[in-house]
Amino acid sequence: MNQFLYDLLQTPSPSGMEAEIQKKWLQHVKPYADSLHTDGAGNAIASHHPDASLQVAVAGHCDEIGFLIKAIDDHGYVYVEKLGGISHKPAIGMKVDILGSGGRLTGVIGTKAEHHGGAKDSFTFSDLFIDLGAHSKAEVEEYIAIGDTAVYKRGPENLLNDRISGRGLDNRTGAFIVAESFRRVHQRLHPNVGMQAVSTVNEETNMGGAYFAGAGLAPDLAIAVDVTFATDYPGAASEKTAEVKLDGGPVLAKGAPINHKANDLLEKAAEKAGISVQYELTPRTTGTDADQLRKSAQGVPVAVVSLPLRYMHAPVETVSLHDIEQTIELLAAFILQLNSAEDFRPITPDSI
Repeated sequence: MNQFLYDLLQTPSPSGMEAEIQKKWLQHVKPYADSLHTDGAGNAIASHHPDASLQVAVAGHCDEIGFLIKAIDDHGYVYVEKLGGISHKPAIGMKVDILGSGGRLTGVIGTKAEHHGGAKDSFTFSDLFIDLGAHSKAEVEEYIAIGDTAVYKRGPENLLNDRISGRGLDNRTGAFIVAESFRRVHQRLHPNVGMQAVSTVNEETNMGGAYFAGAGLAPDLAIAVDVTFATDYPGAASEKTAEVKLDGGPVLAKGAPINHKANDLLEKAAEKAGISVQYELTPRTTGTDADQLRKSAQGVPVAVVSLPLRYMHAPVETVSLHDIEQTIELLAAFILQLNSAEDFRPITPDSI
């Protein structure tokens, strides 16, 4: 596994608490960037040819789902609220890291023993509690406060056939792919083409990072790099969904929000590079940063390139390293084929 990817996956980045991972991302891209900057939302941005006439922003969010501390009882048990689309169902018996104001603490999400009836079938998120081994509320409050965050204590694992599994691959893999595609086009772009690589924040909760990045950069095209639902495991496939599988290559979105000219060029780049692509349908919205990027500035044309992922928002999300590599290569090939003559407006006065 690439060491930089491993470092990102090992760095907790619950939505709203992305500063540490952003520092690592900026440090990685700094040697290849003409300029670096950040904004008030917390986005990290690296630029190639920032003054070029054609500007393409490629964005992947670095935040992950997690927990918000909402209460501590008199015995020191901690209760939590959702931070993003996290489910209570995989949580029973898991370890967590609480990123406390006074230091990091490890705890376990407790459950009633099967001998005593086990977890009730109808349990909800509010039934979850974290056991830190504490004696009292006062002891816990030396380390954590209401509003602190927590994530599953789970690192990335190598599986067979170059697959990896772990917490928060959605979407630290996307931030990695953006950084690596940025590195690979270094000193190879057409001089009139600029690339803005963006590691965005808050996608899992409000997508504000994408909006402010788009408003600040006002690119000619924005590509959101995220994960999407693989359907190649038991119970996942449906007649209503497109088939997406691990090792099948990057996934392009098709639907109302997507710029057709950008998709055509992505397909041409994939064909020339010998990269297989898959497709997903996004009839109304994409569920990615693209939804806010396209509404920013004076309206930004968007495309979405996604990594197939199994077990979305579970602590065992699983992807293929082959798909990661192919997605990086596709984005690099797409950027390098541009020559600044491209006009991503669906229609122009000249086309009438």
